[in-house]
Amino acid sequence: MAEQARRLLRLGVVLVLFALLIGLAIPALAVPRLGVAAHVNGVVGGVALMVLGLLWPHLRLGSRGLGAALWLAVYSFFVATIMPLLGGAWAAGATMLPLAAGTARGTPMQEAIISVGLTSAGVCVFVLFVLLFLGLRGAPPRP
Repeated sequence: MAEQARRLLRLGVVLVLFALLIGLAIPALAVPRLGVAAHVNGVVGGVALMVLGLLWPHLRLGSRGLGAALWLAVYSFFVATIMPLLGGAWAAGATMLPLAAGTARGTPMQEAIISVGLTSAGVCVFVLFVLLFLGLRGAPPRP
């Protein structure tokens, strides 16, 4: 459990660093507003991973539940950062991110990749928070 918590903390820092690099690349993207969306998602997702790392010792889940929660968190926050970045690079994303993408519409394959990525990340983060809610029920675990 302690190693998983530390892994979440490290991955949170990595995601924030990645988001900061995205921030530097925003002017070079075909759709800079999607770059801003990716940057913000990365910073928020990285902080969320670090908070989860601190919350981890308080969860009352079995090893399978903890493992599932860990990978759901990592997948959802990283994919939610990468998809707008791809949209910004491809000048795509109007299907799922119309406010940030504006009229930028990519090929059907590009739009499908972004749609599947963001939809799967949304489902994963929802399942993650259900697991976290269940893991925080009852008395805290004993040290």
